[in-house]
Amino acid sequence: MRESAEKPLPELRFGEILRVLTDHEVRFVVIGAIAAIAQGYPLTTQDIDITPARDPDNLERLAAALQELEARLRVPADEQGVEFPIDAQMLGNADMWTLRTPYGDLDVSYVPSGTGGYADLRRDARTETIEGVEVFIASLADIIRSKEAAGRVKDQAQLPALRRTLELLRERERRAQE
Repeated sequence: MRESAEKPLPELRFGEILRVLTDHEVRFVVIGAIAAIAQGYPLTTQDIDITPARDPDNLERLAAALQELEARLRVPADEQGVEFPIDAQMLGNADMWTLRTPYGDLDVSYVPSGTGGYADLRRDARTETIEGVEVFIASLADIIRSKEAAGRVKDQAQLPALRRTLELLRERERRAQE
């Protein structure tokens, strides 16, 4: 049973996370559920996922943004997360970071399953405004490709709805061009 002295989980304010990242000029693509939702996928989510560029300058900007966001490692044993030293070199030495911020959870994945990372995802990314912040989001086709490659049960369960959303999006775009 949870002790009453524990702080509640952070309120989900993804726009604040995106604002800090863009204020620091971090080059990234929003991936996962938030990107799918922005394109019409009927789902909710509890975190935001990004794929940043992995060059040294961008890692420096990412580190500064994560420091401002007071990012902590997200671990099952500690709902508030665990402090860790955030620096560019360390960030670049792992393929994935699962983080907790005061604004919600943030997952940083440099090379999502089935993709070549930032440059690959940026190629077909589109610009969207999420909670008042203009960002690049992965295409639905790329999200589907990644979920197929990941092969996790939860990803497989989402694929039929993602594929249907992609069909509807393509149909809407086709009609708009007529």
